Amino acid sequence: MATRMVTVTVLSNYLKNILDTETLLYNIDVVGEVSGWSLSGANAFFTIKDSGAILNCVLFGASNFIKPKIGDKVIVTGSPKYYVKGGKLNFNVSNIKPFGEGEIYKRFIELKNRLQKEGLFDADHKKPMPEKIDRIGVVTSETGAVIHDILNVAGRRNAGQDIVLFPIKVQGIGADVEIAKAINFFSNYDGVDAIIVGRGGGSEEDLQNFNSEVVARAIYNCNKFVVSAVGHEVDTTICDYVADLRAPTPSAAAELLTKDGLERKQKLQMLIKNICDLTKNKIILNETILQNLLKSINSEVQHFISEKTQQLGLLSSRLANANPTKILSMGYAKIEKDNMPVSSKTALATNDDISIIFADGTTQAKVKWW
Repeated sequence: MATRMVTVTVLSNYLKNILDTETLLYNIDVVGEVSGWSLSGANAFFTIKDSGAILNCVLFGASNFIKPKIGDKVIVTGSPKYYVKGGKLNFNVSNIKPFGEGEIYKRFIELKNRLQKEGLFDADHKKPMPEKIDRIGVVTSETGAVIHDILNVAGRRNAGQDIVLFPIKVQGIGADVEIAKAINFFSNYDGVDAIIVGRGGGSEEDLQNFNSEVVARAIYNCNKFVVSAVGHEVDTTICDYVADLRAPTPSAAAELLTKDGLERKQKLQMLIKNICDLTKNKIILNETILQNLLKSINSEVQHFISEKTQQLGLLSSRLANANPTKILSMGYAKIEKDNMPVSSKTALATNDDISIIFADGTTQAKVKWW
């Protein structure tokens, strides 16, 4: 059978025409679970899904409706439209109303409640952050922004800290098994001190592998300190509840675990400063003691010199007073006989020749009578 060749435009217009003219598809109700929501002006762009497919939707005048939560099961009323230029099928929504809790959200709540009853979220089971963290194990994709953000933070805050990556896929079938396998590996690997389990933001279904029971139990049984850094700050997963610590983003997780290196650097700087201050204070103290000692020695020397000067003065005065010349100048005279001093009257006799010595000279005399 011969095939028919058509252009993209022809085929696209044909598909659009089928949808536009098919009355069975006009103003129909579609049931699905909300998995993404964003605003652009007055309109909301979101997706609904079930176990087999995803449908892109546009809600015009979104402010007129109550915004559903991610995971809510809703009924949307509208019609499918095929946009030729973009090659995209949208469901133009004229009304949206709740149907009840979505299946994904319901499974999340059921698992959360069951694990909580088992004690997997208990605070007394959570491990404290290690005082020393030299190497961090990271469980994430090797191609995403997460590993680059962590490397940048670690390099800036603590260049000596090693990062060990166990690459895994963060979404898709079987990703939860890979995540659990990586956690189990690091749990028994002595080469790391703490673990970051992370991925960037995404829709509710993108994060489902981190809401897996196998991942939750791997974290609970892990021998290492585990930080959960899944999605953005507004996202919450089972992984966050079980982990020893939850970080709002992967970068924040790296900040928390590299704080150790920064603190050690600050403590070392403080220790060096304290040693310098202590040494400086000791030098000042020793200088003060030495100055006081010198003052004391100087005072004692001055006192000794003064005392000895006084004693010398007294001796000099006594010596001066004992000088025969000074005695003679006071009116006394010295008598000599035969060049020998006469110290007693019994040494003289009548007619003895004597010398009488005065302060200003000597005269000769003879004893007339004795």
